Amino acid sequence: MSYNSRVRDAPLIPSDSAGLPPRTLIVGPWPSADPAAVRVPDAAAALDALRAEQFAAVLADPTLFSTVLDAGRRDALILTYAEKGLAMLDPAGVVTWCNAVLQVWCAADPVGQPLLAALGSATMASDTADPLAASRAGEPSVARLHRLGRVDPEYIDLRFQPVRDASGAVTELLALARDVTGEVAQQKKLDALHQAGRDLADLDVSQLAVMTEPERIALLKYNLRRYIHDLLNYDTIEVRLLDKATGELTPLLEDGMTKEAAERTLFATAAKNGVTGHVAFTGTSYLCRDTATDPHYLLGATGARSSLTVPLVYADEVVGTLNVESPEPNAFGADDLQFTELFSKEIAAALHTLDLLTAQQTAAAAQSVEAVNREIALPVDDVLASAAVLLKRFGGDDPEVVGHLRRITTNARRVKDNVRRVGRQGTPTGTPRPLLDRRVLVIEQDERLRRAAHLLLERLGAEAETVGTAAEGLALLADADYDAVLTEVRPVDLGGYDTYCLIREARPGVRVALTTGFGYDAAHSMVKCRQDGLEHVLFKPFKEDQVVRAVLGTPAASPGTSPPGNFLG
Repeated sequence: MSYNSRVRDAPLIPSDSAGLPPRTLIVGPWPSADPAAVRVPDAAAALDALRAEQFAAVLADPTLFSTVLDAGRRDALILTYAEKGLAMLDPAGVVTWCNAVLQVWCAADPVGQPLLAALGSATMASDTADPLAASRAGEPSVARLHRLGRVDPEYIDLRFQPVRDASGAVTELLALARDVTGEVAQQKKLDALHQAGRDLADLDVSQLAVMTEPERIALLKYNLRRYIHDLLNYDTIEVRLLDKATGELTPLLEDGMTKEAAERTLFATAAKNGVTGHVAFTGTSYLCRDTATDPHYLLGATGARSSLTVPLVYADEVVGTLNVESPEPNAFGADDLQFTELFSKEIAAALHTLDLLTAQQTAAAAQSVEAVNREIALPVDDVLASAAVLLKRFGGDDPEVVGHLRRITTNARRVKDNVRRVGRQGTPTGTPRPLLDRRVLVIEQDERLRRAAHLLLERLGAEAETVGTAAEGLALLADADYDAVLTEVRPVDLGGYDTYCLIREARPGVRVALTTGFGYDAAHSMVKCRQDGLEHVLFKPFKEDQVVRAVLGTPAASPGTSPPGNFLG
């Protein structure tokens, strides 16, 4: 396997070839058409060559350098990381050498200055109080700098690597710097979109009960306009809802579209109903790069030259479309598609929450277990969680306290059992309940999603209990048995992988599934949990078939049945 490392600065010893263009260094039998390339047989010869001359690039198999890397040699470390921003520091953190990549990030020559001061005014986040002290003690350490003001890059990840002499003593520190400004900006936008999705339908039950359908629609339209404009920066937009019975795409809101386009009748068909009809029919996003030549495009906004249309999908069904247009040709790229598709999931969930698709009145639903759960499920869950936390923290010292807390948890679960029994009496005979009498714990900070999990699990026959934090979930696990635990990949109070391990430790036989809204997992919790036996990851909003498989422990869907980029249970 080949490895191409672009060396952006000279090695420690100046080049003997001053005035000549830098050449390529080839280590081993790699083919090259460059007659000026320097060829050496092994890693030792390569290090000697790098000491004597500056090279534009190094072509080598990285395994050739494993021996010198294990020994911690300074020259080998620099060779390995030469494509990043680099600095050599004395044990006090003062720069003794740096490459050109890092030098351009500093206002002045950093040599002779403490590295953090050379990089300018910044705030630092690290897992250790003093990452330099940890490296001086012989351990690699990491930190993230947020450089204040208008600087480029704004965020830098630093890794400090100790360099030892022949006796094993740490004599220098190597600092590897990486620009992560783009990654941080992307994560901030993902977090903002996720929060916006929560706010789209941020209404409690009492508000929903008194709102008419037009009032709910007006609220959603207001929130949609605000977040689409502010977060996605789209000015020309159109949202339509799909009528399942007729296939018609009914306008919900539009900004910037022509009157003819806004009033146009469209149906979900593969052709002759514009890009919107095509997307609703296929369930697949569509990039119209040039409206003048695209066979599906119908005039939407005056002067539009390109458009992006995504389906609104809830529980595997298309419920509508979101269309945006631009006066520039080919205005939408991969990032626009990704963020718009992610936000479309939140729009679909909000449509479901606000009951816009069915427009049923709450009076009819009041007789069902779902309506009852909307009123009492989460408060009863809070009672259970609080009692379990107190029982875990203080109950062992006072038998009387234990007795009172046990009565609280017993009576709270009795209330839930009575509600579930009443709900089942009103359920038509023969209704499938694949999770009958299974007990499921859901760890999810979003109250809206906890409520949705209750409704789904109860409809499938399960007994559901939900909490907002990992600590509350672990307290309940210490007090009761569960068939399965569904925990979000990033609980608000604990890392996803740590939560997974503590759940397995508390209840070794319980089935565990991770849940995620976007699939973004900066801590790689899903990968680490998968290595430890995790079988199911569920996307939000939850889908019935995936939840059933996760709770029952049946095999996850094959990768070929999942959308590209998704990691589904």
